[in-house]
Amino acid sequence: MDPVAGFFLLVIVLLVVFAARGIRMVQQAEQGLVEQFGRYQKTVGPGLRFIVPFIQNLQRVDMREQVVDVPPQEVITRDNVGVTVDAVVYYQATDPVKLKYNVANFILAATKLAQTNLRNVIGDMDLDDALTSRDTINTELRNILDVATDVWGTRVVRVEIQRIDPPADVTDAMHRQMKAERDRRAQITEAEGTKSAAILKAEGVRESQVLEANGRAEAIRQLAEAEAFQLVTLAEGEAQSIERVFRAIHDGNPTPDLLAIKYLETLGTVANGQATKIFMPLETSGALASLGALGEVFNTATAEGK
Repeated sequence: MDPVAGFFLLVIVLLVVFAARGIRMVQQAEQGLVEQFGRYQKTVGPGLRFIVPFIQNLQRVDMREQVVDVPPQEVITRDNVGVTVDAVVYYQATDPVKLKYNVANFILAATKLAQTNLRNVIGDMDLDDALTSRDTINTELRNILDVATDVWGTRVVRVEIQRIDPPADVTDAMHRQMKAERDRRAQITEAEGTKSAAILKAEGVRESQVLEANGRAEAIRQLAEAEAFQLVTLAEGEAQSIERVFRAIHDGNPTPDLLAIKYLETLGTVANGQATKIFMPLETSGALASLGALGEVFNTATAEGK
């Protein structure tokens, strides 16, 4: 081979190797950190990037949301109950430079930090509060980790408590307590239902009695009004009869003798009953006097006929 051709071939191979080592690809959702002689120089975004081989180096940092699994650990609550707790922490890089150079192993550091603060948060709570306040624990732990990891160029998005497991004997006691509470609530509900039914039944009986009494009162009132109307009608009829008799007597212009005879006939009708005594009104003297006068006239007429 010609030495000149071999030289050019060697140069071409070196250029190809140089270009291959100098071309770098930064993916979407990544940031590239360019280092020159081991010292940070600049940050580049996604795309095709070129660096000087053997002089510069490109470190890629994933800017997507990541998850850190916090292993289970034993935690003592404020009322001295040991529980097993584990969690997951979701974080996202905000500053690739800090994330790359301020912490050597971010996953290990975030895990230990989460475990320590998780013990502190749950250690300040009673067992019942810890079991029923997961949202409070998540929010408090997220705030603590967010402040602590800010120097590492990350943002804690959220923290989720996966489980809080009390000891077996405590779990059994809690189950018995919940069963007793459910039984108590069931008995209270049943008693309230019985009470409501009795109240409704009593109210129904009372309302029926009130309606019945109102009906009777209305019937009595209507009967009284009918009887009163009948009495008024009867009285008006008697009054009209008396008025007609009086007018007839007045129009007939009867003599005192005729009145006396009618009066005696009426007394005979009254005396025809079962009464043993008859009280004569004061006006009887006038009628008897007329009757006496009538008798004298009759006697005189008889004597003259003889």
